[in-house]
Amino acid sequence: MAAAVIAVARDGTHRFSKQHAPAITLLAGLGVEGDAHAGVTVKHRSRVARDPTVPNLRQLHLIQAELFDELAEAGFRVAPAEMGENVTTRGIDLLALPTGARLRLGATALVEVTGLRNPCHQIDAFQPGLMKAVLGRAADGSLIRKAGVMAVVLEGGIVAPGDAVSVAWQPAVFHPLAPV
Repeated sequence: MAAAVIAVARDGTHRFSKQHAPAITLLAGLGVEGDAHAGVTVKHRSRVARDPTVPNLRQLHLIQAELFDELAEAGFRVAPAEMGENVTTRGIDLLALPTGARLRLGATALVEVTGLRNPCHQIDAFQPGLMKAVLGRAADGSLIRKAGVMAVVLEGGIVAPGDAVSVAWQPAVFHPLAPV
């Protein structure tokens, strides 16, 4: 199965979950048109409180649907957009990408992966115990964050369910994803 977008969402208000949309428009250097997190500088409320001038490395949030499958096996029911992502994919291991990898979404949109989403306490408010379920431990004891990746928009375009997702470019040197 080829990697594909299975859902898209946006929300003009800062809430945990986003609203499903038939399509979203990505704007180069800004993010998702009509989304509360779009902008050149940080829009996440906790980050704005610290320093509103910091560049927005979290313009777009992507989660792989395979996470929802894993969560279902653990007794949770999570659907696309409910964890606040703009783009839900299937068939691509987003968490295995290096920092700086570029993804083609649909015909024209190009995004660059900036890092991991660092899950926050709101996840447990959404479903008790979910925070622990989206965190894991590697064999060396290091923390594994599974709540998706963040990206910036390099080239805009319309993205809709059914659109192809492909790795357009990866850096020559692999730098593992870290929280942003």
